[in-house]
Amino acid sequence: MNTVLSAQDISRALSRIAHEICESNTGSQSMTLLGIPTRGAHLAFRLATLIESIEGSSVQVGTLDTTLFRDDLRLKAPRALMATKIPPLGVQGRTVVLVDDVLFSGRTIRAALDALGDIGRPSRVQLATLIDRGHRELPIRADFVGKNIPTALSQSVRVSLTEIDGVDEVTISDLVSS
Repeated sequence: MNTVLSAQDISRALSRIAHEICESNTGSQSMTLLGIPTRGAHLAFRLATLIESIEGSSVQVGTLDTTLFRDDLRLKAPRALMATKIPPLGVQGRTVVLVDDVLFSGRTIRAALDALGDIGRPSRVQLATLIDRGHRELPIRADFVGKNIPTALSQSVRVSLTEIDGVDEVTISDLVSS
């Protein structure tokens, strides 16, 4: 296992993403951050705190579970649904920034767009991800990226966050073939 981002690197990347989100949008009043569980949700709350410190005003933040909208449900073992929590101002007519930990094939984000469509109609949707590892299967790209990490398909990228794993780091490891 190879560590590619330390806790300090993650903090620096999130700070940069928060500034880029602020620069790309006119204030935080019409913005809603929606994190994709599990780690994307924690990153969304961290970004909201950073944006609040930059802008001096609160940011609407919530979570968006994509499980039921995935196109691979029948191919994977079932997993528990995570709570979708939409903030009080909702998404209608707002700029929604989807937040995920790793952008890979694009299928999770496609599912997130479908889930978002069931909730309302934002004026604009943007994507922020801590890691973009490439290998897209769908024409989806992130607006805000912490770090581009080209990988082989035979590798796995793991984002560990203090809230869940007790440590902030990003590691790459080779998948074990059987």
